[in-house]
Amino acid sequence: MNLLAFLQQNWMLVLVALASGGLLLWPGIVAGTRSGLTPTDAVQLINREKAVVVDVREADEFASGHITGSRHIPVAEFEKRLPEVVKNKQLPLILVCAAGPRANRCLGQAKTLGYEKAVVLAGGLRAWNEANLPVEKT
Repeated sequence: MNLLAFLQQNWMLVLVALASGGLLLWPGIVAGTRSGLTPTDAVQLINREKAVVVDVREADEFASGHITGSRHIPVAEFEKRLPEVVKNKQLPLILVCAAGPRANRCLGQAKTLGYEKAVVLAGGLRAWNEANLPVEKT
């Protein structure tokens, strides 16, 4: 029996095998598409390497709650204000927004400005809150 004949006679078995394999691989694929630091890794980077946290959300979002000690630079002002807010380009920089997209946009700008250790907090402030880490309000 050749392979083609086997596949034709057992197409449902092959389909079930492919579907189950895909379902087994799916969590790894989804995890691989998320870029950035986990909240736990961010805390370690802050504590061990004095990373600077920069929140790129709007002023009202920042005032409603932000990571303790973070600095605020809205997305629209990011490229202009980053060099004056974070002078030391050798320090790790953790970019944060509500869920990640705005911080990811700012990541490229930070790298262009010379902040080679810039990273994004994966999941943004939402992930930070889900990890029950402290926030402060202004």
